[in-house]
Amino acid sequence: MTRPVRTMQARRLLKVLAYFGTWLVLSAAVAGAIFVHSERTVEIASHEATLSPNFSGEAVARMGPVLPDLRIPSGSWVGVEVELGKTDAETLEELTARYAAIAAQPEGQVAVAQRTLEAMALAALVQGAVLGGVPLLVWVLVGRARRRELYAVLPTRRGIAAAGLAVALVVAVVVPYGWGRSDPPAESWVPLAEFLGPEVPLPDEVRDVEVMADATTAQSRRLIESGISSYDESVHFYSAAAENAAALDLRRPEEGETVVLLVSDRHDNVGMDKVARAIADAGGATAVFDAGDDTSTGSRWEAFSLDSLAATFKSFDGRWAVAGNHDNGGFVRSHLEDLGWTYFDDEVIEGPGGSRILGIDDPRSSGLGDWRDQTGLSFSEVADLLADAACAADEDGDRVDTLLVHDANIAKPALERGCVDLVLGGHVHVQTGPVPVTAADGRVGYTYTLGTTGGAAYAIAIGSKLRRPASIGLVTYRDGRAAGIQSITLQPNGRFEVDPWVALAY
Repeated sequence: MTRPVRTMQARRLLKVLAYFGTWLVLSAAVAGAIFVHSERTVEIASHEATLSPNFSGEAVARMGPVLPDLRIPSGSWVGVEVELGKTDAETLEELTARYAAIAAQPEGQVAVAQRTLEAMALAALVQGAVLGGVPLLVWVLVGRARRRELYAVLPTRRGIAAAGLAVALVVAVVVPYGWGRSDPPAESWVPLAEFLGPEVPLPDEVRDVEVMADATTAQSRRLIESGISSYDESVHFYSAAAENAAALDLRRPEEGETVVLLVSDRHDNVGMDKVARAIADAGGATAVFDAGDDTSTGSRWEAFSLDSLAATFKSFDGRWAVAGNHDNGGFVRSHLEDLGWTYFDDEVIEGPGGSRILGIDDPRSSGLGDWRDQTGLSFSEVADLLADAACAADEDGDRVDTLLVHDANIAKPALERGCVDLVLGGHVHVQTGPVPVTAADGRVGYTYTLGTTGGAAYAIAIGSKLRRPASIGLVTYRDGRAAGIQSITLQPNGRFEVDPWVALAY
């Protein structure tokens, strides 16, 4: 290879690197500008909230006109400002209680904010990559000869006018991301400990929190104190329960067995999620069934409960769920499906440990599968249709090993006809079973109703501690069928009751 050829190749390589470096710098600059001037609206902390990213390294929560704004280090160079919008809380005390409960189990809300910021960053990078390549594309399309002609015209009056127009076009494209935004006023932040005073003891987890002090925050001090007290009590109760749950002497799966955690009727009590996960780990569970009523009304503000559930069991191999009667409407199912949970559409599907499972949303809330177009069906009519579906699958050699429902009564006909091995449900907030049911042909199935995992009184469970005993089940699968069930109950005084493992004999 001759020296001139090498020199030419070196120049080409340098030219390519120069183009790439220029594109990289332009893309990064444009992407950064787009990112810090973008917004997204999501459900956070039972509010319709607006997220605005920045590079401050701090997370700021704009709490509205009554409660003071809060600030805490984000843990990275990316920061975010969260402006809390409308909520359906009827009183400030109710809203403060929600904040305390959510703060005690924040993983779900952190995951929501993180996913949102990652989506915003990706969108900004894509836009930046495209816009950053536009100047280079124009440069190449104009060509060397034309660029020389433009350089010659540039010092003239015509050239100056053209250059000014080009600059104006660039400004019109880029600058609007920042138009309409004024510099924020100077803010006075004080540590939460200083704001509340030495007479209010603070948990270690909130010592990095700062409060924006102004003339209105003094009126909110009592609410803050109440929230801190509720938060501290909630963290202490559920953290202690999770620690004790990890040490429970539960039956461990043997070789070839799969254990599934069963939860039901959480009713927004996100504090119990860490306890349920600790029990799952102690019992060797790798999958989870959710028998519904994760919320109290099925409203969008309750997304924090669903986000917490999803974050807690994100690493599990399988996550199956049905909607309960309090999960009114389609929001709960849609939200959890978006987070990777499996719901049922009237088909028998593969379940844990090689089993076959079928499920149905409670007809008093979310629909009726393939027969959803049949309006006005009673609960008993839906139960008969469910039994027909289970028995048809059984006749086709696709027997239902587990039928997951919210109210076990809806599966009674299927059990009585001998078409299912095990029915799992909740709804009544009282644990029952496992109870054997013998069909007319002599086949045996079981029904098991879990109590309320959220420790709920009626549809209310959110609070600093349990309102009533909280129930969690562990279902063991072997050779494609449920082989046994173990029940665990957490009492409101923090003590656990562990029932013996009950073998299921068919």
